[in-house]
Amino acid sequence: MTLLNVTHGLSAKTLDQALRPLRTDGAGYITLESTLVRRDGTTYPISFRLFLAHSLIIAIGNDQTASLASARALGLSESRFHAIVSNMPGLVYQFLRKHDGDISFPYLSDGCHALLGVTPKQLRANPALFTELILPEDQPSYIDSMTVSARTLSAWNWEGRIWIEKWKDTKWINLRATPRVIDQSGESQSIAWDGVMTNITQSRLEKHEIRSSRAQLAELSAHIEQVKEQERARIAREIHDDLGGNLTAIKMAMALLIRRLPDAPELLEKAHYVEALADRSIESAHRIAADLRPSVLDFGIVAALEWHAREFEKQAGIPCKFSSNREEIQLDSDHATALFRIFQEALTNVAKHAHASRVTVKLALSKRCVHLEIADNGRGIGAADCMKPKSFGIRSMVERANALGGKLNISPITAGGSLVSIKIPLSTS
Repeated sequence: MTLLNVTHGLSAKTLDQALRPLRTDGAGYITLESTLVRRDGTTYPISFRLFLAHSLIIAIGNDQTASLASARALGLSESRFHAIVSNMPGLVYQFLRKHDGDISFPYLSDGCHALLGVTPKQLRANPALFTELILPEDQPSYIDSMTVSARTLSAWNWEGRIWIEKWKDTKWINLRATPRVIDQSGESQSIAWDGVMTNITQSRLEKHEIRSSRAQLAELSAHIEQVKEQERARIAREIHDDLGGNLTAIKMAMALLIRRLPDAPELLEKAHYVEALADRSIESAHRIAADLRPSVLDFGIVAALEWHAREFEKQAGIPCKFSSNREEIQLDSDHATALFRIFQEALTNVAKHAHASRVTVKLALSKRCVHLEIADNGRGIGAADCMKPKSFGIRSMVERANALGGKLNISPITAGGSLVSIKIPLSTS
Protein backbone atom coordinates (compact mmCIF):
# COMPACT_ATOMS: atom_id res chain seq x y z
CA MET A 1 0.00 0.00 0.00
CA THR A 2 1.17 3.49 -0.79
CA LEU A 3 0.21 6.85 0.69
CA LEU A 4 -2.37 7.15 -2.06
CA ASN A 5 -4.09 3.99 -0.75
CA VAL A 6 -4.37 5.10 2.88
CA THR A 7 -5.08 8.82 2.42
CA HIS A 8 -8.08 10.69 1.17
CA GLY A 9 -7.90 13.50 -1.39
CA LEU A 10 -4.19 13.09 -2.14
CA SER A 11 -3.39 12.75 -5.87
CA ALA A 12 -0.28 11.19 -7.42
CA LYS A 13 0.72 14.54 -8.90
CA THR A 14 0.40 16.35 -5.56
CA LEU A 15 2.43 13.58 -3.85
CA ASP A 16 5.12 13.71 -6.53
CA GLN A 17 5.46 17.49 -6.19
CA ALA A 18 5.63 17.19 -2.39
CA LEU A 19 8.43 14.54 -2.61
CA ARG A 20 10.52 16.52 -5.09
CA PRO A 21 12.56 18.38 -2.40
CA LEU A 22 13.57 15.00 -0.96
CA ARG A 23 14.67 13.59 -4.30
CA THR A 24 16.31 16.58 -5.92
CA ASP A 25 17.06 19.21 -3.22
CA GLY A 26 18.45 16.85 -0.59
CA ALA A 27 16.02 18.01 2.09
CA GLY A 28 16.12 16.00 5.31
CA TYR A 29 12.36 15.69 5.54
CA ILE A 30 9.15 17.33 4.47
CA THR A 31 5.72 17.66 6.11
CA LEU A 32 2.49 16.79 4.44
CA GLU A 33 -1.04 17.43 5.71
CA SER A 34 -3.73 14.97 4.63
CA THR A 35 -6.62 12.80 5.77
CA LEU A 36 -5.99 9.19 6.77
CA VAL A 37 -8.53 6.48 5.96
CA ARG A 38 -8.95 3.63 8.45
CA ARG A 39 -9.75 0.08 7.44
CA ASP A 40 -13.40 0.61 8.44
CA GLY A 41 -13.62 3.67 6.19
CA THR A 42 -13.49 6.34 8.91
CA THR A 43 -11.07 9.23 8.52
CA TYR A 44 -9.13 11.65 10.68
CA PRO A 45 -6.71 14.53 9.97
CA ILE A 46 -3.06 13.59 9.98
CA SER A 47 0.29 15.33 9.66
CA PHE A 48 3.01 13.28 7.94
CA ARG A 49 6.72 13.81 8.29
CA LEU A 50 8.34 12.13 5.23
CA PHE A 51 11.98 10.95 5.08
CA LEU A 52 13.84 9.49 2.07
CA ALA A 53 16.07 6.46 2.82
CA HIS A 54 17.65 5.21 -0.40
CA SER A 55 14.64 4.20 -2.48
CA LEU A 56 12.27 3.98 0.49
CA ILE A 57 10.00 6.70 1.81
CA ILE A 58 9.52 6.60 5.58
CA ALA A 59 6.28 8.33 6.73
CA ILE A 60 5.63 9.15 10.40
CA GLY A 61 2.08 10.37 10.99
CA ASN A 62 0.55 12.27 13.93
CA ASP A 63 -3.18 12.39 14.53
CA GLN A 64 -4.24 16.06 14.35
CA THR A 65 -7.80 15.64 15.64
CA ALA A 66 -7.11 17.10 19.09
CA SER A 67 -4.89 19.94 17.89
CA LEU A 68 -7.38 20.99 15.22
CA ALA A 69 -10.21 20.88 17.76
CA SER A 70 -8.10 23.01 20.11
CA ALA A 71 -7.36 25.43 17.29
CA ARG A 72 -11.05 25.73 16.46
CA ALA A 73 -11.92 26.24 20.14
CA LEU A 74 -9.18 28.85 20.45
CA GLY A 75 -10.39 30.63 17.32
CA LEU A 76 -13.95 30.62 18.64
CA SER A 77 -12.79 31.93 22.00
CA GLU A 78 -10.75 34.69 20.37
CA SER A 79 -13.65 35.72 18.16
CA ARG A 80 -15.93 35.92 21.17
CA PHE A 81 -13.31 37.92 23.10
CA HIS A 82 -12.88 40.39 20.25
CA ALA A 83 -16.66 40.69 19.88
CA ILE A 84 -17.00 41.53 23.61
CA VAL A 85 -14.03 43.92 23.62
CA SER A 86 -15.22 45.77 20.51
CA ASN A 87 -18.53 46.55 22.23
CA MET A 88 -17.06 47.69 25.55
CA PRO A 89 -17.22 51.46 26.24
CA GLY A 90 -13.57 51.88 27.04
CA LEU A 91 -10.09 50.48 26.60
CA VAL A 92 -9.32 46.85 27.40
CA TYR A 93 -5.61 46.45 28.02
CA GLN A 94 -2.81 44.40 29.52
CA PHE A 95 -0.05 46.22 31.34
CA LEU A 96 3.26 44.54 32.18
CA ARG A 97 5.88 45.73 34.64
CA LYS A 98 9.02 43.62 34.68
CA HIS A 99 11.22 43.07 37.72
CA ASP A 100 13.75 45.58 36.33
CA GLY A 101 11.07 48.30 36.13
CA ASP A 102 10.58 48.10 32.37
CA ILE A 103 6.92 48.57 31.36
CA SER A 104 4.94 47.56 28.30
CA PHE A 105 1.42 47.15 26.96
CA PRO A 106 1.23 43.63 25.43
CA TYR A 107 -2.41 44.13 24.52
CA LEU A 108 -4.49 47.23 23.72
CA SER A 109 -7.98 47.16 22.29
CA ASP A 110 -9.23 49.42 19.51
CA GLY A 111 -10.73 51.79 22.09
CA CYS A 112 -7.24 53.12 22.81
CA HIS A 113 -7.39 56.02 20.35
CA ALA A 114 -10.91 57.08 21.32
CA LEU A 115 -9.99 57.23 25.01
CA LEU A 116 -6.34 58.35 25.04
CA GLY A 117 -5.93 60.04 21.69
CA VAL A 118 -3.07 57.71 20.66
CA THR A 119 -3.19 54.52 18.62
CA PRO A 120 -2.39 51.09 20.11
CA LYS A 121 0.71 50.97 17.91
CA GLN A 122 1.98 54.30 19.29
CA LEU A 123 1.41 53.30 22.90
CA ARG A 124 3.02 49.88 22.47
CA ALA A 125 6.04 51.55 20.88
CA ASN A 126 6.30 54.09 23.73
CA PRO A 127 4.61 52.76 26.92
CA ALA A 128 5.82 55.76 28.98
CA LEU A 129 3.50 57.91 26.87
CA PHE A 130 0.56 56.90 29.08
CA THR A 131 2.18 58.28 32.24
CA GLU A 132 3.02 61.48 30.34
CA LEU A 133 -0.69 61.92 29.54
CA ILE A 134 -1.55 62.00 33.27
CA LEU A 135 -1.64 65.47 34.80
CA PRO A 136 1.45 66.08 37.00
CA GLU A 137 -0.60 66.51 40.18
CA ASP A 138 -2.29 63.12 39.61
CA GLN A 139 0.83 61.15 38.71
CA PRO A 140 1.91 60.43 42.33
CA SER A 141 -1.43 58.80 43.14
CA TYR A 142 -1.18 56.72 39.96
CA ILE A 143 2.29 55.44 40.88
CA ASP A 144 1.31 54.86 44.52
CA SER A 145 -1.80 52.87 43.63
CA MET A 146 0.18 50.71 41.18
CA THR A 147 2.86 50.07 43.82
CA VAL A 148 0.29 49.03 46.42
CA SER A 149 -1.45 46.73 43.95
CA ALA A 150 1.87 45.10 43.00
CA ARG A 151 2.95 44.65 46.61
CA THR A 152 -0.34 43.24 47.89
CA LEU A 153 -1.55 41.67 44.61
CA SER A 154 -4.86 43.44 45.17
CA ALA A 155 -7.10 44.99 42.55
CA TRP A 156 -5.75 48.19 41.04
CA ASN A 157 -8.41 50.89 41.11
CA TRP A 158 -7.39 54.45 40.24
CA GLU A 159 -9.11 57.60 39.08
CA GLY A 160 -7.30 60.58 37.63
CA ARG A 161 -7.07 63.16 34.88
CA ILE A 162 -5.26 63.02 31.56
CA TRP A 163 -4.50 65.84 29.15
CA ILE A 164 -4.92 65.08 25.46
CA GLU A 165 -2.91 67.64 23.55
CA LYS A 166 -4.38 66.59 20.23
CA TRP A 167 -7.89 67.57 21.32
CA LYS A 168 -6.92 70.20 23.92
CA ASP A 169 -9.08 68.31 26.38
CA THR A 170 -8.85 67.07 29.96
CA LYS A 171 -10.51 63.76 30.74
CA TRP A 172 -11.22 61.87 33.92
CA ILE A 173 -10.47 58.17 33.53
CA ASN A 174 -11.01 55.17 35.80
CA LEU A 175 -8.55 52.31 35.72
CA ARG A 176 -9.50 48.89 37.10
CA ALA A 177 -7.16 45.93 36.73
CA THR A 178 -6.32 42.60 38.34
CA PRO A 179 -2.63 41.74 38.93
CA ARG A 180 -0.89 38.40 38.53
CA VAL A 181 2.73 37.38 38.94
CA ILE A 182 4.23 36.05 35.72
CA ASP A 183 7.89 35.85 36.74
CA GLN A 184 9.89 35.87 39.97
CA SER A 185 13.49 37.05 40.02
CA GLY A 186 14.80 37.00 43.57
CA GLU A 187 12.78 39.50 45.55
CA SER A 188 11.59 41.25 42.40
CA GLN A 189 8.54 40.21 40.43
CA SER A 190 7.27 40.72 36.93
CA ILE A 191 3.58 41.53 37.19
CA ALA A 192 0.90 41.77 34.54
CA TRP A 193 -2.37 43.63 35.03
CA ASP A 194 -5.44 42.81 32.94
CA GLY A 195 -8.09 45.48 33.09
CA VAL A 196 -10.25 48.19 31.63
CA MET A 197 -9.94 51.98 31.37
CA THR A 198 -13.13 54.00 31.04
CA ASN A 199 -13.99 57.64 30.51
CA ILE A 200 -15.71 58.94 33.66
CA THR A 201 -15.54 62.63 32.80
CA GLN A 202 -19.30 63.04 32.59
CA SER A 203 -19.98 61.28 35.88
CA ARG A 204 -17.26 63.31 37.63
CA LEU A 205 -18.73 66.54 36.26
CA GLU A 206 -22.18 65.45 37.44
CA LYS A 207 -20.79 64.62 40.89
CA HIS A 208 -19.10 68.02 40.99
CA GLU A 209 -22.34 69.73 40.02
CA ILE A 210 -24.25 67.77 42.68
CA ARG A 211 -21.68 68.66 45.33
CA SER A 212 -21.74 72.28 44.22
CA SER A 213 -25.55 72.32 44.30
CA ARG A 214 -25.59 70.75 47.75
CA ALA A 215 -23.01 73.24 49.00
CA GLN A 216 -25.05 76.12 47.60
CA LEU A 217 -28.22 74.68 49.12
CA ALA A 218 -26.52 74.24 52.49
CA GLU A 219 -25.18 77.80 52.26
CA LEU A 220 -28.65 79.10 51.39
CA SER A 221 -30.22 77.07 54.20
CA ALA A 222 -27.66 78.41 56.67
CA HIS A 223 -28.28 81.95 55.44
CA ILE A 224 -32.05 81.51 55.79
CA GLU A 225 -31.63 80.17 59.33
CA GLN A 226 -29.33 83.05 60.21
CA VAL A 227 -31.73 85.63 58.79
CA LYS A 228 -34.61 83.89 60.54
CA GLU A 229 -32.82 83.99 63.90
CA GLN A 230 -31.90 87.64 63.38
CA GLU A 231 -35.52 88.44 62.57
CA ARG A 232 -36.68 86.48 65.60
CA ALA A 233 -34.26 88.41 67.79
CA ARG A 234 -35.47 91.70 66.30
CA ILE A 235 -39.14 90.83 66.84
CA ALA A 236 -38.38 89.59 70.37
CA ARG A 237 -36.69 92.91 71.18
CA GLU A 238 -39.63 94.84 69.69
CA ILE A 239 -42.12 92.82 71.71
CA HIS A 240 -40.09 93.06 74.90
CA ASP A 241 -39.07 96.69 74.64
CA ASP A 242 -41.93 98.35 72.75
CA LEU A 243 -45.00 96.23 73.34
CA GLY A 244 -43.88 95.15 76.81
CA GLY A 245 -43.11 98.73 77.76
CA ASN A 246 -46.50 99.97 76.53
CA LEU A 247 -48.33 97.22 78.41
CA THR A 248 -46.42 98.04 81.58
CA ALA A 249 -47.34 101.69 81.19
CA ILE A 250 -51.01 100.71 80.70
CA LYS A 251 -50.88 98.61 83.88
CA MET A 252 -49.35 101.47 85.88
CA ALA A 253 -51.94 103.91 84.52
CA MET A 254 -54.75 101.47 85.39
CA ALA A 255 -53.40 101.07 88.92
CA LEU A 256 -53.45 104.88 89.31
CA LEU A 257 -56.99 105.08 87.89
CA ILE A 258 -58.24 102.34 90.22
CA ARG A 259 -56.94 104.23 93.26
CA ARG A 260 -58.70 107.44 92.16
CA LEU A 261 -61.96 106.01 90.90
CA PRO A 262 -65.05 106.88 92.95
CA ASP A 263 -66.79 104.16 94.89
CA ALA A 264 -68.56 102.72 91.84
CA PRO A 265 -68.57 98.89 91.81
CA GLU A 266 -69.20 98.56 88.09
CA LEU A 267 -66.33 100.90 87.15
CA LEU A 268 -63.97 99.25 89.63
CA GLU A 269 -64.84 95.81 88.24
CA LYS A 270 -64.13 96.98 84.70
CA ALA A 271 -60.89 98.65 85.77
CA HIS A 272 -59.67 95.50 87.57
CA TYR A 273 -60.58 93.46 84.49
CA VAL A 274 -58.49 95.75 82.25
CA GLU A 275 -55.65 95.57 84.78
CA ALA A 276 -55.78 91.74 84.77
CA LEU A 277 -55.92 91.78 80.96
CA ALA A 278 -52.78 93.94 80.91
CA ASP A 279 -51.06 91.45 83.27
CA ARG A 280 -51.94 88.51 80.99
CA SER A 281 -50.77 90.46 77.93
CA ILE A 282 -47.45 91.24 79.62
CA GLU A 283 -46.99 87.53 80.43
CA SER A 284 -47.87 86.60 76.85
CA ALA A 285 -45.42 89.15 75.48
CA HIS A 286 -42.66 87.77 77.70
CA ARG A 287 -43.48 84.19 76.67
CA ILE A 288 -43.60 85.02 72.96
CA ALA A 289 -40.34 86.95 73.18
CA ALA A 290 -38.71 84.03 75.03
CA ASP A 291 -39.95 81.58 72.39
CA LEU A 292 -38.57 83.79 69.62
CA ARG A 293 -35.20 84.13 71.33
CA PRO A 294 -34.68 83.23 74.96
CA SER A 295 -33.03 86.11 76.72
CA VAL A 296 -31.10 83.56 78.77
CA LEU A 297 -28.86 83.09 75.71
CA ASP A 298 -27.33 86.43 76.61
CA PHE A 299 -25.87 84.72 79.69
CA GLY A 300 -24.06 82.04 77.65
CA ILE A 301 -24.80 78.66 76.14
CA VAL A 302 -24.24 76.75 79.40
CA ALA A 303 -26.83 78.82 81.26
CA ALA A 304 -29.24 78.65 78.31
CA LEU A 305 -29.11 74.86 78.01
CA GLU A 306 -29.37 74.38 81.77
CA TRP A 307 -32.39 76.70 81.91
CA HIS A 308 -34.13 74.93 79.05
CA ALA A 309 -33.45 71.54 80.65
CA ARG A 310 -35.24 72.75 83.81
CA GLU A 311 -38.11 74.17 81.73
CA PHE A 312 -38.43 70.85 79.87
CA GLU A 313 -38.52 68.95 83.15
CA LYS A 314 -41.30 71.20 84.48
CA GLN A 315 -43.38 71.14 81.30
CA ALA A 316 -42.92 67.50 80.22
CA GLY A 317 -42.67 65.98 83.67
CA ILE A 318 -39.57 64.00 82.66
CA PRO A 319 -36.48 64.30 84.90
CA CYS A 320 -33.66 65.94 82.91
CA LYS A 321 -30.14 65.94 84.33
CA PHE A 322 -27.76 68.51 82.85
CA SER A 323 -23.98 68.62 83.32
CA SER A 324 -21.10 70.55 81.75
CA ASN A 325 -17.33 70.33 82.09
CA ARG A 326 -17.16 74.14 82.00
CA GLU A 327 -19.14 76.79 83.83
CA GLU A 328 -18.83 79.06 80.82
CA ILE A 329 -18.27 78.25 77.16
CA GLN A 330 -17.64 81.14 74.82
CA LEU A 331 -19.51 80.75 71.53
CA ASP A 332 -20.44 83.38 68.98
CA SER A 333 -24.10 84.24 68.60
CA ASP A 334 -24.71 82.02 65.55
CA HIS A 335 -23.10 78.95 67.10
CA ALA A 336 -24.87 79.43 70.42
CA THR A 337 -28.28 79.95 68.81
CA ALA A 338 -27.89 76.95 66.48
CA LEU A 339 -26.80 74.66 69.33
CA PHE A 340 -29.69 75.87 71.48
CA ARG A 341 -32.22 75.23 68.66
CA ILE A 342 -30.83 71.71 68.15
CA PHE A 343 -31.17 71.09 71.88
CA GLN A 344 -34.74 72.41 71.82
CA GLU A 345 -35.71 70.14 68.93
CA ALA A 346 -34.05 67.10 70.50
CA LEU A 347 -36.00 67.54 73.76
CA THR A 348 -39.21 68.17 71.82
CA ASN A 349 -38.72 64.84 70.02
CA VAL A 350 -38.13 63.10 73.36
CA ALA A 351 -41.35 64.55 74.76
CA LYS A 352 -43.39 63.63 71.67
CA HIS A 353 -42.06 60.24 70.62
CA ALA A 354 -39.61 58.65 73.07
CA HIS A 355 -41.94 57.68 75.96
CA ALA A 356 -38.90 58.16 78.17
CA SER A 357 -38.75 58.49 81.97
CA ARG A 358 -35.28 60.03 82.14
CA VAL A 359 -33.08 62.32 80.05
CA THR A 360 -29.36 62.96 80.54
CA VAL A 361 -27.63 65.94 78.92
CA LYS A 362 -23.87 66.39 78.78
CA LEU A 363 -22.09 69.45 77.41
CA ALA A 364 -18.31 69.35 76.99
CA LEU A 365 -15.71 71.72 75.63
CA SER A 366 -12.48 70.37 74.14
CA LYS A 367 -9.62 72.12 72.38
CA ARG A 368 -11.25 71.77 68.99
CA CYS A 369 -15.01 71.45 69.43
CA VAL A 370 -18.11 71.67 71.57
CA HIS A 371 -19.75 68.29 72.15
CA LEU A 372 -23.38 67.94 73.26
CA GLU A 373 -25.06 64.61 74.06
CA ILE A 374 -28.76 64.07 74.81
CA ALA A 375 -29.57 60.53 75.96
CA ASP A 376 -32.95 59.12 76.92
CA ASN A 377 -34.21 55.73 78.10
CA GLY A 378 -37.23 55.63 75.81
CA ARG A 379 -38.25 53.28 73.02
CA GLY A 380 -35.24 54.12 70.86
CA ILE A 381 -34.96 55.33 67.30
CA GLY A 382 -34.25 53.41 64.10
CA ALA A 383 -32.82 54.38 60.74
CA ALA A 384 -36.32 54.29 59.25
CA ASP A 385 -37.48 56.91 61.77
CA CYS A 386 -34.77 59.31 60.62
CA MET A 387 -35.70 58.80 56.96
CA LYS A 388 -39.44 59.43 57.28
CA PRO A 389 -40.74 61.77 54.56
CA LYS A 390 -41.85 64.46 57.01
CA SER A 391 -39.07 64.23 59.61
CA PHE A 392 -38.41 67.96 59.30
CA GLY A 393 -37.31 68.28 62.93
CA ILE A 394 -34.44 65.84 62.52
CA ARG A 395 -33.51 67.35 59.17
CA SER A 396 -33.42 70.84 60.64
CA MET A 397 -31.09 69.57 63.39
CA VAL A 398 -28.78 68.03 60.79
CA GLU A 399 -28.84 71.15 58.60
CA ARG A 400 -28.05 73.43 61.54
CA ALA A 401 -25.09 71.24 62.54
CA ASN A 402 -23.81 71.05 58.95
CA ALA A 403 -24.13 74.80 58.51
CA LEU A 404 -21.65 75.23 61.36
CA GLY A 405 -19.27 72.62 59.97
CA GLY A 406 -20.33 70.15 62.62
CA LYS A 407 -21.77 66.67 62.66
CA LEU A 408 -24.93 65.25 64.21
CA ASN A 409 -25.54 61.56 64.89
CA ILE A 410 -28.73 59.92 66.15
CA SER A 411 -28.39 56.31 67.24
CA PRO A 412 -30.14 53.78 69.47
CA ILE A 413 -28.64 52.87 72.85
CA THR A 414 -28.00 49.19 73.53
CA ALA A 415 -29.68 49.33 76.95
CA GLY A 416 -32.69 51.10 75.42
CA GLY A 417 -33.34 54.66 74.32
CA SER A 418 -31.65 57.03 71.93
CA LEU A 419 -28.52 59.15 71.85
CA VAL A 420 -28.27 62.44 70.00
CA SER A 421 -24.64 63.54 69.62
CA ILE A 422 -23.62 66.92 68.22
CA LYS A 423 -20.05 68.05 67.59
CA ILE A 424 -19.48 71.61 66.46
CA PRO A 425 -15.96 72.93 65.79
CA LEU A 426 -14.97 76.08 67.61
CA SER A 427 -15.08 79.23 65.53
CA THR A 428 -11.64 80.49 64.51
CA SER A 429 -12.85 84.00 63.78
